[in-house]
Amino acid sequence: MQQPLLISGDKLKVDDVVAVAYGRPIALDPAALPAMERSRAAVDQLVAEGRVVYGITTGFGRFKDRVISADEVRQLQLNLVRSHAVGVGPDLPDPVVRAMMVARANTLARGHSGVRPPVVQLLLDLLNAGVTPRIPAQGSLGASGDLAPLAHLALVLIGEGEARAGGRLMPGGEALAAAGLTPLELEAKEGLALLNGTAQMVGMGALLVRRAINLALAADIAACLSLEALHGTDRAYDPRVHALRPHPRQINCADFLRRLLAGSRLIRRNDPSHVQDPYTLRCVPQVHGAVRDSIAYAQWVIDIELNTVNDNPIIFVDDAGAIDVISAGNFHGEPVALAMDYVALGLTELGNMSERRCARLVDADSNGGVLPMFLTDRGGLESGLMMAQYTAAALASENKVLAHPASADTIPTSANVEDHVSMGAAAVRQATQILDHVETIVGIELLLAAQGIDFRCREMGADADCLGEGTAVAYRLIREQIPFLDCDVALSPHIESARRLVADGTIKRAVEERLGMA
Repeated sequence: MQQPLLISGDKLKVDDVVAVAYGRPIALDPAALPAMERSRAAVDQLVAEGRVVYGITTGFGRFKDRVISADEVRQLQLNLVRSHAVGVGPDLPDPVVRAMMVARANTLARGHSGVRPPVVQLLLDLLNAGVTPRIPAQGSLGASGDLAPLAHLALVLIGEGEARAGGRLMPGGEALAAAGLTPLELEAKEGLALLNGTAQMVGMGALLVRRAINLALAADIAACLSLEALHGTDRAYDPRVHALRPHPRQINCADFLRRLLAGSRLIRRNDPSHVQDPYTLRCVPQVHGAVRDSIAYAQWVIDIELNTVNDNPIIFVDDAGAIDVISAGNFHGEPVALAMDYVALGLTELGNMSERRCARLVDADSNGGVLPMFLTDRGGLESGLMMAQYTAAALASENKVLAHPASADTIPTSANVEDHVSMGAAAVRQATQILDHVETIVGIELLLAAQGIDFRCREMGADADCLGEGTAVAYRLIREQIPFLDCDVALSPHIESARRLVADGTIKRAVEERLGMA
């Protein structure tokens, strides 16, 4: 049995979120209880004293100046959750919802949101019981937090809405009962604290970052297989070159490429008649390294955001017990939105590079006749792998539309009180779509490169032992799933097999293990 992940509000990392999203148990660190109880007591005191505090004894948004009586504060929170559940579109996948739940629970555990510990505990109980609220993907503007999606989450906590449990979609109250859990009756501030944060964009962002790290290394592997298939040279990866332009992730990428290709007999050595390769082979460290920069920035932002207090208002209680409540803007998703737009652009470029290598692999005119046209011996009668590049091109072109920065847009809401929004949830959804596409494009490159390597090895009278230290492992994995294609077949199943090698990290893990990097 895996040990539960303890959350305290300040130690959560991307890979912790991924682990819980895919089933790791979770628990509340007892060390978080005093701060949570102190902020909760402050809220109760504010209500008892009748102090005017946004969202506790007032309405929301444009209704911020409408004072709510003490005997209506519970109804206020219930109304908030119900009225804000306006999500539309396809349901978010269960791992995404679970990542959102982890992110929200960790924020509330910081002890500046005024919620009772049982609110956080119920979120954790739902995760451990495998009860997953149904949350539509669209509706968040990413400014006053991810209000609409989080309202659908909060509905299940109060026994309403819908949730999946045991593979079935059912009413939220029924799902709680099946897990032996009791719905919450929200107290003052608790509905607002559940809704007013960045959990959708940060939860999705955490999952995206982990997949993007895997994808970047898979793209490096694919590039090296293509280099071998196209009889390219590794001279451009010389460490002396990259020391003169010391972007750290460019240097790291070049080092990884050299390790992948170590010992290869398929690459071109010094040839005065062919001194340099096309950019998509020669500039892999420069472009892939820059893509790694965008992913690293996204990880940095998400790791910070996971451990922030990002609701409103924020409650402070000093050592003497004095209470200060500040209405501020930590719910605004701009840091995450910009990071997701940046990583979306980076991943688009990763796909562009891979698609151009795919085109070179299937085009004898572009590859100098090193490989047969469309990677078939019977061109004309057969189309070979021509159409695989079409799919890569279609996805790469779609990515160029999706890469338009969501954060460049804004639209006012709440009668112009909330007059600038981040569109962070849209940014992370677009980045995730791009990621999906690039995993497929890189899978197609693996498929084409393996086919090209077979032609090269046949010409040399060699076998996979002539490949590099890392690329040989990748090639064998591909061939375990996909045979050499000596006649026309439906390629979609093979493309899907190659995509899975990229998406589930199989090819990356096998290569890292062989190179002693695991």
